[in-house]
Order: sequence, then C-alpha cells, then structure tokens
Amino acid sequence: MSVLGIAFGVLALIVIIAVMNGFQLGFIESIIEISSYHLRFENIQEEKAEELRMLALSIPGVEAAVPFKEFQALARGRRTSQQAILVRGLGENTLEIDASMKKKLKFESGGFDIPESVNAGGDSGGTALLGSELARRLGVGVGDEVTLFSITGILSAEDEGGSETFTVSGIFRTEYYEYDSSWAFINIKNIALLDNESDLKLGIKLLNRYQDRNMLALAGKKLAADFGEVKLSSWRDYNRSFFGALRTEKLFMFILVGLIFIVVALNIFQSQRRAVLQRREEIGLLRAVGGMETDVRFVFVFDGAITGFTGASAGLVLGLLIASNIPKVFSFVEALVNNIIGLINELAGFFGLGWVDNFAVFSPTIFYIKEIPSRILPQEVIIIFMFGFLSALAASFFASRRISKIQPAEVLRYE
Repeated sequence: MSVLGIAFGVLALIVIIAVMNGFQLGFIESIIEISSYHLRFENIQEEKAEELRMLALSIPGVEAAVPFKEFQALARGRRTSQQAILVRGLGENTLEIDASMKKKLKFESGGFDIPESVNAGGDSGGTALLGSELARRLGVGVGDEVTLFSITGILSAEDEGGSETFTVSGIFRTEYYEYDSSWAFINIKNIALLDNESDLKLGIKLLNRYQDRNMLALAGKKLAADFGEVKLSSWRDYNRSFFGALRTEKLFMFILVGLIFIVVALNIFQSQRRAVLQRREEIGLLRAVGGMETDVRFVFVFDGAITGFTGASAGLVLGLLIASNIPKVFSFVEALVNNIIGLINELAGFFGLGWVDNFAVFSPTIFYIKEIPSRILPQEVIIIFMFGFLSALAASFFASRRISKIQPAEVLRYE
C-alpha cells in the first residue's frame, strides 16, 4: 500500500503539473512572443530606427529585432456592430526575422500577407490579418473587407474619423483569447493612413528570455551614447500581476497535491514503528551479539528506501507516459464514457425516458481550446521524484529511532 500510495502521488503530481504547465506556458509564450517581446525599445526616432535595430542585433544573445507600431481602433465588417481592437503594424518580412512569432501564429485561412499599400487614400488601405474570434464576430473571412476607425482620429474629429478599408488576407489563431478576439495586424507603413501619432517601437527577442536583466544592462550601456532618449523595458514589466498569479497558482497546486506524500509518509512511519515493536526480540538479539544501533536502524531505513524508490519509479514511468499522451488519454476517456452514455440512451429510448448528451472533458463550445496542452519540465519531474523517494526515506529514518530505546537485557530476560 505504501508503494502504491507513493506511485499514485508521483503520477498525479506529474500529470497535474504537466497539464498546468501546458496551459500556463502557452499563455505566457503567447504574451511574450506575440505581444510584449523579451525586451522593448521605445521613444525611437524614425530616422535612427534602422541604426538602432542593427546595433541591437550586434549585441550577443539577441535573436531578432522587430520594429512595430500600434494603436487602438474600432473595426466593422459585414455586421453593423463595431468591435474595439488593437491594431499593430509590422513589416511584411516579420515572420522571416522572428521565428518564435511564426511558431505561435497559426493561420486558419490565408497567410501572413501584409504588403505596403500602393493605393493609399483610394478605395483600400491594403490588407489586414484578423484574429479568428474577431473575424467571427465581424462576420468576415479571407477576401472580405473590414473598415478600421482610429480612435485617435475619432476623438480629434478628423475627416471620416480616421477610417480606412482593408482587405482581410489572413485569419490567425494564437490560442490566447484576448489576441484572437481583439487583435489585427497591418503593414507598419500603412499605420499612417489611420494614426500619425503612433510611436515607433522595437521588439527584441533573446536566445534566452531569462537573460533579460543582463541584456537590459548591456543594451543600456551601448545605447547611452547615441540613443539616450530610448526607453528600455523587459517582458517582466508587462502583465506582472498575471505572471505572478500564475506562479502562485502553480505553487499552491504543487503544495496541495504534495499533501499525498505526507499522508503516505505517515503511513510508512506507522508501519515501520509497528515493525520495530514486532521484531523487538530479533533487534535485541542482534544488539546482544554486537550489532551496532546504526546497523540495525539501517535495515529499516533501507526497507523504506526500497519502498520509496519502487513507488516513485513506478509513478514516474506511468506519469510520464500519461503526461506525454494527454490528448489520447482524454479522447479514450471521452470515448469510453460516450459509449456508456450511448447504451444508457438506448435503454432510455426503449422505456421512453429522456436523452443524455455526449460527454466532453473540455468542450470547445465552453473552453477556448482544441486539445488539452501538456508540457513536461525535466527539473520539476526530478523534484517530484525526489519528493516521493525522500518522504519514504525520512519516514523510515524517524520510525527507526525507536530502536535506540530497546535494551537487549530487558528484551531477552525471559528468552
């Protein structure tokens, strides 16, 4: 039972943390790779933009430097209702220089096609990319037209409220609802058709995003001479509260599920204490013929180590097997439950009773996901394994302390 308890604890913790990592890292990477970048340079002068970009790329550890502009707008498609969105202007070669954004930006239809408009001021302002949920709300698809109204233009009472019509050339999905429902991309040079007040920014991608603080210090020294007015910021400065909430959630989930090991350790502790009491005669005999207290205790500690290692190893193997095949596992569970529901429906139809709907663990109509994500981090797997192993080892160690109270003369007096 102790082996099974440890195995179940390790298995449950690995699977739960892997699924939580899948959700959390998916959100975090969408924010970092698409929105905030690893570092940001702001307050950039247009004439110095390319020089600054090349300087940034010359810094060791910088993977990409992407110029962009953004502003708030209203979008209107086939439906009369308008949708508040964020419009970001990018270069038409952005995905060529930013491989990580290309990986996160999945196109349901069309592609990353935002060339500079050759018909500025005419019937069309060029092409635009819309999030999948935004396109659904506006009732548009690839090839349809969408009208963008600059909120800055509306507030300043410019002619036609700073509006321009764009042709939808791609519909993307990031798996992050906020971006899919309220983001649009156009060519950075077409931003001027709607908003002349947008500041030019430079998004920096690093080979290792956790080196952001070191890179900020290094970039600050290089930029101080010729680009002193440029403002530098890190991905940690954006959505700080959101990232902190995710970290706290994961920590408490780790602690709550880890309580399984405390229960199992108490079980091992009690079973080992009982074993010590049941074997008082054997322990007394070993001590009487010269066995050291540490040697006798080692027998019980070693037994606990075998229990912990066996249980943790079994849980590790099963946990990794399930965590790496989460979608298949959920599909199997759903198929099994739906087969049972099918039999119930047949019986219900025979007796003229109600109908039971099919079962889905995470229905796409309720949750904004297509499948359950899973991400296994080696360092966390090692920590979980050691939790299971050391809990059994510690329980056996403390239970064996009772051996020191056993006096051979008292135990063997009547033997």
